[in-house]
Amino acid sequence: MSHQPAIVPYFSYVDARAAIGFLTAAFGFRLVQAFDGPDGRVLHAELAHGTGVIMLGSADTAPATGSPGTYLVVDDVDMHHATAAARGADIVYPPEDTEFGTRRYRARDPEGHEWSFGTYAPAPDAPDRGTP
Repeated sequence: MSHQPAIVPYFSYVDARAAIGFLTAAFGFRLVQAFDGPDGRVLHAELAHGTGVIMLGSADTAPATGSPGTYLVVDDVDMHHATAAARGADIVYPPEDTEFGTRRYRARDPEGHEWSFGTYAPAPDAPDRGTP
């Protein structure tokens, strides 16, 4: 079985270079690779967080109204939140305990993409628990 992600979110940023800086400093991503176009803008970049990866690139215009939220698993929600808040993340809601025994918080990056962080770790190979 491959350890490569089967679903990889892709983000468009007007200032992709600034987004890479923010995502690595505030949210703890690691830059895997980035490719610039002839005009110096980021054509394509890949950032890792744990075993997950996102891709991003430069957009000609800002997204219409942000993007769908993206969830990342973190070990220490409170520490992650403190780092993100200190580095300029727009906190949608602070860390909280959930009714199902995990911890989470939500934030927006400078271009309005929404990010959720929590201790719940979904497993794609978990047993089927039926339909909702």
